Order: sequence, then C-alpha cells, then structure tokens
Amino acid sequence: MSFFNSIGRSMQRAPRPPKRSPTPTGGTHPSESVPQSPSSPSPPKPLYLCSPFVEAALVTGNFKTIVMLPKYADVMEWVAVNVFDFYQNLNLFYGVLAECCTQHSCPTMSAGPSVNYTWINQDRKSVQLPAPTYVDYVMTWVQNLLDDENVFPTKSGREFSPTFPSTMKHVYRQLLRVFAHLYHAHYPQILHLRSEPHFNSLFAHFLAFGKEYELLDIKDVKGQPGQPVGIGALWEKWKEMGILDS
Repeated sequence: MSFFNSIGRSMQRAPRPPKRSPTPTGGTHPSESVPQSPSSPSPPKPLYLCSPFVEAALVTGNFKTIVMLPKYADVMEWVAVNVFDFYQNLNLFYGVLAECCTQHSCPTMSAGPSVNYTWINQDRKSVQLPAPTYVDYVMTWVQNLLDDENVFPTKSGREFSPTFPSTMKHVYRQLLRVFAHLYHAHYPQILHLRSEPHFNSLFAHFLAFGKEYELLDIKDVKGQPGQPVGIGALWEKWKEMGILDS
C-alpha cells in the first residue's frame, strides 16, 4: 500500500534547528527516569497549570472527534501521518526555543522537580545528557525512521512492517519526553511568544491520539510514585475540563 501519497500528504521534511550534533550509533531509546536530589521547599505551581494558560487552546471541546479514524482510511497510514505531523510540529516548536535550551540552562533532561531522563548509549549504559543533546538525539532518530522506506513506506505496493506499531510506541514515548521538558523548562518562553494556545492544542491532540491508538503509556505521562512528571498534572486537569477523555 502507498503511504502519505495515498491520502494526499507530502513527505516534506521539517526544517531542523541549527547546530545539531550527530546522533550516536547505538542506544536509540532512553532509559527510565532518575530522581534528582530532594529539595526542601515545595516548588511553585507551574504556569501551564494556572489560569488562563491551562485553558488556552485553538480547539474547543473534546479531542476525541479529531483523532477518530476517517472512513475508508487504513489505520497504519492514519497513525503514520499523524506521527509525522506531531514530529514536524514539535520539531518546529523546538527550533524556535532551541536558543533558550542550552547546556548551561538545561544541564539535564528534566521533566519535573524530581525527574531527569537518561539516555542509553551504544555501550548500553544509562547516561545523563544535557537537554539540547538529548532532544537532538531523539529528533535525529525519529527523522532517520521517517527516511527509512522499511519503516515508513512511500512507494505503491509497499506494506508496513509488522513491527511498525511497536516502533511507533517507542517514537511516541520519546516525543512525549520532549514535550515534557518543554513544558517543565521552557513554558515561560512559550508564553513570551504568545504560542501557548498552539502548543497546548498540539500536546492535547498528541495525548488524545496516543490514548486512542494505544501508543501512549499513562505511566510515562504521570511518572513513578515520588517522581511525578509535570505534564501528568496537566493530563488530569484537561480530563477534568473535558478536553481529554477520562
């Protein structure tokens, strides 16, 4: 079966942020998060959970209708097209915020007061990376998958691999971590750009789609006991508001 061409989509690649470093040859999946040292004072409530920012959106109502499989569409193609779009839009957002995400400002890939994500290197060891390096590795890995005909077939007569669903789950988990870091560390910059409606809608769409097609592990959204991921509270808030399904 054809891929993007069959439903009128082109495979135009998203522009990449400048000064990207090369991705490692091995270790394509991050490991479990590791706790930071506990701090005594309670952190302030994140801005993305405060009104009016938590309500800011381009889309009103529930995202369920947006993510439903269109009539006559193949579910593999529907997932592939949406994952491509999520990657492209997130990559554009990160490109705008890249100058604020530096090794000095973000020495770790943080996603909450007590959460740092680690990367598994080519020696299968879990290592701490600065956030810009971590994000670069994620985006480069996903771009390489998009360029791989064996994963994302674009020619007529090519079928999706039986491993495509599991690969998309890995992609989803990694993109989720990029979202989590941007919300935790760079939401003030998003507000400064007045882009919170766009970013919130993109993320809500991402969450709703991932839940609908079982690409999303809720434990990755909420974090572990004692190590909550910041976006976990946003997930719960949007469910209360009716933006996401319970």
